[in-house]
Amino acid sequence: MRRPFRVVLVCALLMAVGVSRPTAQVSVEDVDLGDGALARYRAPTAGASTIAFLAIHRTNDFRDHQSAVELVNRGFGTLGIRTRFGSNEADVNFELIALDIRNGIRYLKNVKKHTRVILVGRSGGGPSTSYYQALAENGVSYCKGPNKITECPFTGVEFTPADRADGIVYTDAHPGVGVNQLRSLNGAVESQGQPSGPALDPALDPFDPTNGYNPGGNSVYAAAFVDAYARAQSRRMNDLIGEALRIRETLGPGSQDPPFVIRHSSARLVQLSTDVQCCTLNPTRLLLDATGTLSLPQIIHTVRVPSPDIRDDDATDSETLTITSFLSANAIRSRHSLDDIDWCSTNNSTICAARFISVPTLVLAHQGHYFIRDGEEIYEAANSADKEFIVVEGATHGGGNCTACATYHRTGPYVNVLRNTWNYVADWANARF
Repeated sequence: MRRPFRVVLVCALLMAVGVSRPTAQVSVEDVDLGDGALARYRAPTAGASTIAFLAIHRTNDFRDHQSAVELVNRGFGTLGIRTRFGSNEADVNFELIALDIRNGIRYLKNVKKHTRVILVGRSGGGPSTSYYQALAENGVSYCKGPNKITECPFTGVEFTPADRADGIVYTDAHPGVGVNQLRSLNGAVESQGQPSGPALDPALDPFDPTNGYNPGGNSVYAAAFVDAYARAQSRRMNDLIGEALRIRETLGPGSQDPPFVIRHSSARLVQLSTDVQCCTLNPTRLLLDATGTLSLPQIIHTVRVPSPDIRDDDATDSETLTITSFLSANAIRSRHSLDDIDWCSTNNSTICAARFISVPTLVLAHQGHYFIRDGEEIYEAANSADKEFIVVEGATHGGGNCTACATYHRTGPYVNVLRNTWNYVADWANARF
């Protein structure tokens, strides 16, 4: 483990409106985790908790992530990581991210002497942290097998029982990059390889007003259209996986990883319609913005704002991956993109990994985004005997106050998301560890 190469002292200031926990002088250290992964460690200079939180994504730099800054102000050590892949999705070989998390945990436990480490899975950090913990608890049998699109390269000697985290907190985690990619595919594409561009089926065009599209607001699609579209998305993803696997089979040892281009991949129905995956299926509790307390159990509806302008992105943009980055992080098998997914066909799957994780688990979904039902499914899948699911009222995906949601739905105002979220996480951790 490489030692920290910079140490500074800063005074942590609570700049966000409503943050109510005391501040302290904070030590900040930049850490080289090896193989290109970098981290930033924070801790109060006096009275630091024995508990530390580790936050990581896949391609986003989490060294200054919200959790790292907010939780150190509540007395914990924090480690935010930028993975070995940097910010380039095409460089991702997803299974290797486990080594960056392992090195982070070893730094927190062996160098900084924290006795408990809790993983923070925000957004794409959800599949990253859950993959790691499922592997650490169950060994390499978790990340290998004939059902996997790609397998981990590990033998088992890379990890010890001491490398396991002690808890996991999902803050608006998504169910997996491959699931996001699947649900973003334009299901109207009939043939990806047309010389003049993909051919589109007008009966499945999500941007056609006759199918329910509203260019000025919330789109309303018939249930039959949603069902047909979701099945078409799955067929398209399965075809892309087959194409990528065929290309990989033709590559010889030492061959360059070829590019893999996906067109028409900005057509997610949940961004067009607030009726698609609108809400929880079962009653759960809302973390109330005004008080920071929990509501009675209820069906919770999203307050997200529709984004009809993704039509332009779908028409003009393309995504350039590589065969490796597509198969390891951006692909998943399914028959229906909403309701019939082979969760364990990829290692980049929060819901598959949750089935194999036993440590205490807290799942928070953000009401101002479109992962509410996904968060509920993560909670339902979780194998932990100590698990909890709540929805943070008025929260954006990034963890801020959704003023646009309040304006659009005439709800709110939402002003305390930051305070409420991290106070709740801090109290949850202190109650258990």
